[in-house]
Amino acid sequence: MTKWIRVKHNEDIKFGTLDSGNISVHSGDMFDGPSPTAESIPLASVEVLTPCLPTKIIGLWNNFGAVAAKNGLNQPTEPLYFYKPPSGILTHGGTIVRPESYDGTVMFEGELGVVIGKRCKDVSMSEVDDYIFGYTCVNDATALPIISEDPSFPQWSRAKSFDTFTPFGPVIATDLDPQSLQVTGQLNGKVRQDYPVSDMFFSPLELVQRISRGMTLFPGDIITCGTSLGALPMESGNTIEIHIDGIGTLSNTFAEDDGE
Repeated sequence: MTKWIRVKHNEDIKFGTLDSGNISVHSGDMFDGPSPTAESIPLASVEVLTPCLPTKIIGLWNNFGAVAAKNGLNQPTEPLYFYKPPSGILTHGGTIVRPESYDGTVMFEGELGVVIGKRCKDVSMSEVDDYIFGYTCVNDATALPIISEDPSFPQWSRAKSFDTFTPFGPVIATDLDPQSLQVTGQLNGKVRQDYPVSDMFFSPLELVQRISRGMTLFPGDIITCGTSLGALPMESGNTIEIHIDGIGTLSNTFAEDDGE
């Protein structure tokens, strides 16, 4: 397993592999034959950035058996997804900010993110693993009441597309078996979500395969696989931690505005 990280160090943006608190800096393209350099820098001396810059983020709804059972939902025949824009991404350690235009509930949702490694279109299940670079932690923040605000049109993308509403990272971990992973979400140090990836209707690999039939996925694009039970509203000053063994912990705070 390798953990890839992207950072700012002495005003330069660098990327490399993280091991025991040190970053082995690489050159070139993270997704296309990166080359190790002789440079090693301590994690404590850098500003952690998002580990990649996606052209798009695709999020799933109703992808877990436990949620479907609780809410009386049927298993979908195709993945049900929405879009989150790159303008909404946020780094590990950053603050999720409630927009001034909205004063309702904002939920945290701990999720597994699949990071695409190379241009992906119409792939088969037998080859899809070759197109996945690795996996990351995601907090799919959601202004929940907006979804049903207009009965004529469920507003999934608007509810999830505000600036800072897509924290992910702090690393991308490779060579993992996603079906063995467990996602936990903590609110102020108390576990609120704790669920297995194996409860998904559509596995991470199947999501990539099915979604690639309808659109081209590019290196760094993220499919965030949906969430299970336990997602809760956030209040100003809360700390939210999304943890996945083998990947690590994504930690963010929530505030009413930039001044809090």
